[in-house]
Amino acid sequence: MILVPVKNLEEAKQRLAPVLEQGARTELARAMLQDVAEALAGWDKRPEVAFVSCDPFALWLACKYGFEVIADHKNTGETDAIEMATRVCEARRTDALVIPADIPLIQALEMQAILDAAPEVGSVLVPAGDGRGTNAVLRRPAALFPLRFGNDSFKPHLAAARATGEKCVVLPLPGIGVDVDGPSDLRRLAELPGETRAQRLARGWGLREWPRAANE
Repeated sequence: MILVPVKNLEEAKQRLAPVLEQGARTELARAMLQDVAEALAGWDKRPEVAFVSCDPFALWLACKYGFEVIADHKNTGETDAIEMATRVCEARRTDALVIPADIPLIQALEMQAILDAAPEVGSVLVPAGDGRGTNAVLRRPAALFPLRFGNDSFKPHLAAARATGEKCVVLPLPGIGVDVDGPSDLRRLAELPGETRAQRLARGWGLREWPRAANE
């Protein structure tokens, strides 16, 4: 099962607050989520998809594309949401591929590459472009090791995966590796090739006028 945790988008992307007001941040978060949803919907061989959320826009989008919703009533963060959704996967005896909601350059070919690289028992980790974060995790079985998301999650995830004694594949992927947290990430997204919703939105803002030192 593919799990996409979505926090309350009305309060999204606080690290962009120095350069964007909340309305623009919410608009960006919705655009990125829609880019992710469209990529998933266009993947013919995808496993079942579930949005882990109670955000109204995420629920509407899940309905539009026929995705399942695993209700996250607590909305306390990505880590807690995935821990709860992992128990659902355990009950169904399925593996879990966690995909964040803010990777707008994701492509079906990259997601298929994750499945193709996955061991029968073990994990696949896709690092963020800076090597610090984790932008996709596949675990077989779903509760093989716990996930703890944050700014520097990749090394702890790698250590936890290796501690299981099962095979762990590290798979850098250029599209999945692009996420948006701070202003420099948004500038980079606008400058990269592509025509995703998030890119078109970002290009409409005066990114060149933002001070480079404003990141994070």
